[in-house]
Amino acid sequence: MERRKFLKGAAIGAGATALATPALAQGGKTMTIVSTWPRDFPGLGVSAQRLAARIGELSEGALNVEYFAAGERVGALDVFDEVASGNSQAYIGADYYWTGKHPALAYFTAVPFGMSYAEINAWILYGGGMEIWDKVQDQFGLKGLPAGNTGTQAGGWFNKEIESADDFKGLKMRIPGLGGQVLAKLGASTVSLPGGQIYENLVSGTIDATEWVGPYNDYFMKFYEAAKYYYTGGMHEPGAQLSLTSNKSWWSSLSDWERSVITAAALEENSNSYFEAMALNGEYLTKLVDEQGVEVRSFDEDTWDAMGEAAQEVFEETASYDALAAEVNDAVQAKMREIGRGISLFEGQFVNQRNRILDL
Repeated sequence: MERRKFLKGAAIGAGATALATPALAQGGKTMTIVSTWPRDFPGLGVSAQRLAARIGELSEGALNVEYFAAGERVGALDVFDEVASGNSQAYIGADYYWTGKHPALAYFTAVPFGMSYAEINAWILYGGGMEIWDKVQDQFGLKGLPAGNTGTQAGGWFNKEIESADDFKGLKMRIPGLGGQVLAKLGASTVSLPGGQIYENLVSGTIDATEWVGPYNDYFMKFYEAAKYYYTGGMHEPGAQLSLTSNKSWWSSLSDWERSVITAAALEENSNSYFEAMALNGEYLTKLVDEQGVEVRSFDEDTWDAMGEAAQEVFEETASYDALAAEVNDAVQAKMREIGRGISLFEGQFVNQRNRILDL
């Protein structure tokens, strides 16, 4: 399978795998990483394995990295508690899976009508976002780092066309985070399932629709076997940030150099995963259409407007949870408008005109 080329040199086998160099023989600190994605999972899983391998490489054995994919040590959605408890040192996942812990965690993955890849990275790294993220995760004894991004995700796979917002009524859809809450307001019945369980639920008819990532990741999931309508440009995840989140006590015990190594590897993968997806999405969209007969659709503006109105209600409800949730929501809304305006007037203006002239 084509995904194997991404694993070359990573020395990744079955089960828990040490990813350090021979320098480990002289002693090193163990870093056990648990992931929300299955082993060799195209896109997200491969990215997580690549990051784990890179930490071992950069540390030259000072960090003995043991990587466990979903289900190998704990369940996909159990990694948060696993790391918060100190049983493992870090997880690779998407923080919006744990809005039940605190709703503000959603803002550090993606929220409806939220930040794109460029915007969320600008905010986290240079706009005060990291400090607010630390404040949220401090409650759980955790420390997060950006470690991946999918870019703007697809609106999802549906077994029927969505011609208006009314078509969401009664629809059973896998969609986590605040995006799921938006569609629930439009009448959908939403669930949050780990990636490894989506296909079976879609094929069996337990759910009618699902969102996942984008053409490159989605192609390997074979959702087209149960749902032929593929909607582009979803409102729910405009730039989904993934995280490498460590147990804070363990993180604090590391030397400055060790923390720098982990940070460098995480930020490297934060870029690599995004650019990989951008390079491959077009190719795999063509495969979905030409090889599998997928019908590509876009939501109409009335549907977008209905989702936008519902999103405002969700933001208000989220901000009312507690003072910290309000602080996070206010910060995101303000910075998104500030950063987004600059991007719109420069990159946005150029891309729109370029695409008009080149008829893209």
